[in-house]
Amino acid sequence: MFENIRLSFQGIWSHKMRSFLTMLGIIIGIAAIIAIVSTIKGTNEQIKQNLIGSGDNSVTVQLYQGDYTYEMEYNGIPDGVPVISKEVLEEIKEIDEVKNAALFVSRDTYNTIYHLNTGISGGSLYGIEQEYFDVCSFIVQKGRIFDEKDFEQFRKVAVLDEESAESLFSGENPVGQTIEIKQEPFTVVGVVAKSKKFQPVINSMEDYYMYNQNSAGKVYVPSSVWPALYGYDEPQKLVLTVNNTEDMTAAGKKSSEILNSYLSVSDDTMKYKALDLLEQAKEIQELSQSTNTMLIWIAGISLLVGGIGVMNIMLVSVTERTQEIGLKKAIGARKSKVLGQFLTEAAVLTSLGGLIGVIVGIILAEVISKLTGTLVSISAPAAVGAVVFSMVIGIVFGLLPSYKAANLNPIDALRHE
Repeated sequence: MFENIRLSFQGIWSHKMRSFLTMLGIIIGIAAIIAIVSTIKGTNEQIKQNLIGSGDNSVTVQLYQGDYTYEMEYNGIPDGVPVISKEVLEEIKEIDEVKNAALFVSRDTYNTIYHLNTGISGGSLYGIEQEYFDVCSFIVQKGRIFDEKDFEQFRKVAVLDEESAESLFSGENPVGQTIEIKQEPFTVVGVVAKSKKFQPVINSMEDYYMYNQNSAGKVYVPSSVWPALYGYDEPQKLVLTVNNTEDMTAAGKKSSEILNSYLSVSDDTMKYKALDLLEQAKEIQELSQSTNTMLIWIAGISLLVGGIGVMNIMLVSVTERTQEIGLKKAIGARKSKVLGQFLTEAAVLTSLGGLIGVIVGIILAEVISKLTGTLVSISAPAAVGAVVFSMVIGIVFGLLPSYKAANLNPIDALRHE
């Protein structure tokens, strides 16, 4: 075997230009497949990051009626949907995939939050539990977050995020100042921000509408003062974090099942569901799957052309080396030895072409990334598979020439001019 490989490299080196032109179809095909697969994988990862955010493995579970979220503000408190107790929350925290969890309620503001004559339009108001900021990985930028006394004494205090602080105070320090929420005065005690910031990559208006985050900002108040603003307690929403992105779907489903087990509603369509961003990302990725598959098949055609080129050059090689084959068979070489030598030569030729194709494909993928600004993720299994596949092509398309060489009559071969 090793002797056959050595002879194969020797033959390739002695006919460098011919060998390169033979490998060119394989190189182009493998390079195209590697570049396409890497770009597809990078694009899929970009879609996932745009929806989920970089490293923010959080899942929101809330009440739905049919396919739409149940709006407490317009529909009122539904019968048979209890407030989520601390015992139920602890039960959810025991789920294997769940890292941490917290309860909250929220409303869109619709110009209900003001500082002097400046209001927030299109923002959100959150009534949160004490552990909410920790669960959602917020860090304090100014002032402080809520403490136990804020909840116990029903203090009218508020924490702003960066966007709402900028909207209301235009660069001034908001800590200690007063804002109005539904005409009730609240003292701002702090400003928070996400510990990991992530901005979706926007390449088109379609991307903007799909991924654009709420730019008006969020205002947070203790959950204990929420009834003072809206007049009643209400079933909360749940945010939970998981250890890795792939656990999001399972964690959301198990949490929903626990919450639904406590419902006693007459409307079967009213259930807790997880806002499954991971599933949304997969659905978007699947929309382009047929196009991606077609591109790979088109690139695969060049491999077929390359394989035919290998078969052609191997047939030429058999013709050129007819006397050599005849001499080997005359001194006792078996058919299997001759067959093995030519198959090895074909496999080495295409494997070398595949290896060069992988390198060219990686370079091509990086160039595409630089020119288009899209993410590229090099797939190691695809690279290894490409080299193995190119070797298989060499064996398959080298089989006919090798078989022809192995079955040459030694006397006729020696007489060949």
